[in-house]
Amino acid sequence: MNTGIAPGFYEKHSPGIRIWHWIFFVLLTASMTSVLLASTLFRTRNNMAMVRDQLQQHKLTVDQNQARAVAHAFNDKLWDLHTWIGYLIATFLLGRFILEIFQPEDEKLGYKIKKAMGFGLMSAEQKREQMHYARVKWGYIIFYALIFVMAVTGLGLAFEEVPLFKGLHGTIKQVHSFTQYLIYGFVFFHLAGVVAADAGRYPGLVSGMIHGKKRF
Repeated sequence: MNTGIAPGFYEKHSPGIRIWHWIFFVLLTASMTSVLLASTLFRTRNNMAMVRDQLQQHKLTVDQNQARAVAHAFNDKLWDLHTWIGYLIATFLLGRFILEIFQPEDEKLGYKIKKAMGFGLMSAEQKREQMHYARVKWGYIIFYALIFVMAVTGLGLAFEEVPLFKGLHGTIKQVHSFTQYLIYGFVFFHLAGVVAADAGRYPGLVSGMIHGKKRF
């Protein structure tokens, strides 16, 4: 479909980028879900009373520390899962950098940004469209930077016994926790923006990331 302005969002996506995109989407969703469950439904403090009540129904009496140990075991399993997902996210982030190196020149992110900034003899409307396109691409770079920070600090928490990380545990944890909210915000606005664009001015935007064909 030709918008008559700047059809930059109708891009061709290589199989490698499409596969990476959807697997990374699943991993990021799984990571956020594990955090949500560990922080709410399976939070240790929230389940201690339930553990004691259930055991009492079977005529078993435990104290608060014992109930906490049982409830904490389930919470630990979720955080362990979150850690393993984090390893995969870090691996796929590295894979994205490698993919960028081997992408065709016109499909590289840097090329697309440079092209978007080359306004030339455009109308005011075309310039606005192209600026929007450039902001979206810069948004991806910021997102990758946030994921990089999240991955590095996550590894720092996973290997907290390493002397380099041990002394910085508190700072690493704070940065990791803060960065997650920035990523949540990006994911929310990204999904909302893509859905709005696909339903509005750019129909077929989502399907383009599935079949990889460029639309005109």
